Amino acid sequence: MKAAAFSYARATSIADALQLLARHGDDAKVLSGGQSLMPALNLRLARPAILVDIGRLSELRGITVANDKVTIGALTRHVDLLGSREIANVLPLLREATAQVAHPAIRNRGTIGGNLAHADPASELPACMLALDATLVIRGLDHERRVTANDFFQGIYATALAVDELLTAIEIPLPVPGTRHFFHEYARRSGDYALVGLAALARADNGRLSHLRLGYFAVGDRPQLARAATRLVGIEVTPELVAAAKVELATELDPASDQQATAAMRRHLAGLLLENCLATVLDRPDLARGQSS
Repeated sequence: MKAAAFSYARATSIADALQLLARHGDDAKVLSGGQSLMPALNLRLARPAILVDIGRLSELRGITVANDKVTIGALTRHVDLLGSREIANVLPLLREATAQVAHPAIRNRGTIGGNLAHADPASELPACMLALDATLVIRGLDHERRVTANDFFQGIYATALAVDELLTAIEIPLPVPGTRHFFHEYARRSGDYALVGLAALARADNGRLSHLRLGYFAVGDRPQLARAATRLVGIEVTPELVAAAKVELATELDPASDQQATAAMRRHLAGLLLENCLATVLDRPDLARGQSS
């Protein structure tokens, strides 16, 4: 199929883009990298009256490290994240996850802001934002606000963005020295949507976890921070405690069954990811009894 007819406007500034969005409301769609929007247009899953192209707004690109945080412009491409020395040094979790986003052609055009605003529950980067405790910077015509990642994602393809707002940047606190990360996803083929995935950030002192954030994806209608992580912090982690955490995890996740995997299979894989994450961040291979490659 081909896209339904629409008008097109190229924004010349953030203010211009916001004026266009305010004028057209629900009839407008923002075009950044276009890697999710263009297929939706061609399948007529999206039928906007006008596309507002923000792709040439250079002020929305770039990566800076200052004041104990990393700020990433919303139009920063996946390939820019992969090539950034700053991201590799201070946010290796984000770099590792970005390398798993689709295929090189998509990563060369797709943007981090477009990915997050699309809010695909099977996407890697929204879960990373949860694990990294990111804040998303949102602009309107007469306001700017900051929303935590946990509040930003509100359902399948649904976010806290209003129709007249733009996601302009992502702010991520610098992990403290000694922080470790874990990322893995199960997919049938490289580049396919994940069946289940986990992005995690952790710190351990004397063999005990002092911090653990588990961001799961492809397990519900949005990325999810696992509450089961809290039972593992501040105590000696044993295989019995891991088994109990897996049971709790299975009850809090709400994955769907589809042609790729059943809900039961996704819960099982989520449990394996928990085991392997703990084995990695604690250097405890004995915790990964169900280890799978």
